[in-house]
Amino acid sequence: MEKRQLGQSELWVNPIGLGCMGFSHAYGRAMDEKEAESIIRDAAAMGYDFFDTAEAYFGTFPDGRATYNEERVGHALRGICDKVVIASKCGVHHNPDKSLRTDSRPEVIRASLEQSLKRLGTDYIDLYYQHRIDPRVEPEEVAGVMADLIKEGKIRYWGISEANEEYLRRANKVCPVTAVQNRYSMMARQHEKLFPVLEELKIAFVAFSPMANGFLTGKYTANSKFSAEDFRRDMPQYTEEGVKKGQELLTMLHDLAAEKQATPGQISLAWILCKKPYLFAIPGSRRRERLEENLQAGEVKLTQAEIAAIDTKLAGMDLLVFTGHPQKK
Repeated sequence: MEKRQLGQSELWVNPIGLGCMGFSHAYGRAMDEKEAESIIRDAAAMGYDFFDTAEAYFGTFPDGRATYNEERVGHALRGICDKVVIASKCGVHHNPDKSLRTDSRPEVIRASLEQSLKRLGTDYIDLYYQHRIDPRVEPEEVAGVMADLIKEGKIRYWGISEANEEYLRRANKVCPVTAVQNRYSMMARQHEKLFPVLEELKIAFVAFSPMANGFLTGKYTANSKFSAEDFRRDMPQYTEEGVKKGQELLTMLHDLAAEKQATPGQISLAWILCKKPYLFAIPGSRRRERLEENLQAGEVKLTQAEIAAIDTKLAGMDLLVFTGHPQKK
């Protein structure tokens, strides 16, 4: 698998990175800290070199102890931080009802960064995202503090998660944006309208939830059960109606997988990577065998004609999919 350049930065990474959120929360109870760190280290040994975490990623053990995702990533990668790219994010906190609370005031970004550096155990962060747009803070103000942090050597590059065109253009004028990180998969294609802008500005697109929170692996049915701590429990693609509507897509994935000697999940990742040279994907998993499978998706090739045929079929499908937690002030 050939490495790709993240935007116009000096960062070259494998186009399949590791989304680390699930090690602390979201997909069930927080993992045992030592086991989580062991899996992250194993991922690096497999060839993963792009690790994604965030200030907002933390979970709670049954005894009430908190576990911070950035700490797990930092401990796991200690000693090899200079050989991998670590991305983190600021500006978002989860409310008890799972909605998001944004705060991108410059002083909050600075305070968040200091805590992230401490948890990661490093002097700088390679790629630092504004986790969500804060409607109360102008993009120029956010870009200005990011430019200052780059000058100070505390971050190398910056990006925006769930960016739109207007916000991206305004921010990029103040401080060049290296990457956007948006939800993107065969089931969530609303951000494809950004592609021309990204090509114009030479900005990378990092796709999170590239397999629609696991649905595109074909491993789940309407009878699959998720724990109370698992976000998938409330996602529309896993309802009886969602599974039924997704069957045509899953059948297409299984057929392509058989043709390419791959798995449905690998086809869904290859569809992203083969579509555009500036696309990256950061699927997450707690299982070593799944990490290996995801990484090998970089060897699956789809032609532009095959991608166009897939897109034509997708355009005719009526799919239900989770599109994100609501934002509240």
